[in-house]
Amino acid sequence: MRSSIPWLVAGLPLLLAGCAANPPPSNAPEPLGQAEFDTRIQELEASLTQQCDFRALESRQQSQHQTLLSNMHEVGSLLRVLQRDVADIEARGEEPIILREECEVSEPQSDKTLLGRSEWVGFPAIGTYLKARIDSGASTSSLSASDITRFERDGENWVRFKLALNDEDVVVENVRDEWIEAPVQRRVRIVQASGEETRPVITLLMTLGPIRENVDFTLNDRTHLDFPVLLGRRFMMDIATIDVAQTYIHDRPEFPGGEPADQAADDEVAEDQDETEE
Repeated sequence: MRSSIPWLVAGLPLLLAGCAANPPPSNAPEPLGQAEFDTRIQELEASLTQQCDFRALESRQQSQHQTLLSNMHEVGSLLRVLQRDVADIEARGEEPIILREECEVSEPQSDKTLLGRSEWVGFPAIGTYLKARIDSGASTSSLSASDITRFERDGENWVRFKLALNDEDVVVENVRDEWIEAPVQRRVRIVQASGEETRPVITLLMTLGPIRENVDFTLNDRTHLDFPVLLGRRFMMDIATIDVAQTYIHDRPEFPGGEPADQAADDEVAEDQDETEE
C-alpha cells in the first residue's frame, strides 16, 4: 500500500495536464428556461400558420385566375360575334333600323274599323308591309323575329333582331335582312301546348287601313306559320271588329322599294291555318 503512493503522487501532474488539455467547449448553448422555450414554440407555430395562410391565398388566387381566364374567353367569343355582325353591316354600308315609340296615331273614332281575318299591315319605322292574321282568340300580338339579342343602351333594356321570314313571305326586299333595334317594354309569359316561355315585347307604329296605332308585339320566330304577324284582341279592343268571312278588306300600304298597292291581289292568297296563341 505504501509502495503505491509514490506512483499516485507522480501521476497526479499528468492527470491535471490532461484535464487542462480538454476543457469544456465555451460556445455550447445554455439550457433554455421554461419561458424561453414557450416563446420559441409560439414563434414556430406563428411561422407555420403564416405559411399555411399563404398557400391557401395562393390557391384562391389561382382559382380566381382561372375564373377570370374563362370569363375573358367568353367575352372574347361574344366580341367576335359582334364584330362579325358589325362587319356585315359595314359591308352593306347600312345602319340598323332603330325603333322608338311614335306619338302620331289615329284619332279616336266612334265606329270600329271592320277587319277581315287576313290583312296587310305597314310598319313605317321599318319601311315594309307584311301579311297579318287577325285572331281574337289570341291575347297578344306577335311579330316574327330571329337572331334576337338583348343589350343595354343608356341604362335601358333593348333588343336587336331581324325579321324572320320565309322565301315566300311578301316584304319590301331591301329590309328583309336588316338589323332592327328597339327598346324592350316588358317581357310576357306565353302558354302553349308545347310549354311555357317568356318573350320580349316591343312597341311598333303600325298602319292597317285607317288605323294608325302604336302596337305591342312579342318577338318570336313564326316561320313555321303562314303569317309573319299576328294581331290579337288587345290590339282590336275598342278600335276594330273582325269578319272572318272576309280577307284583305283594306289596301296594302306602299313603301319605297316595295310593290304598288294595286298589285297586292297577286299576293293575297287565303290561308286558313289555325294560329291561335295565348
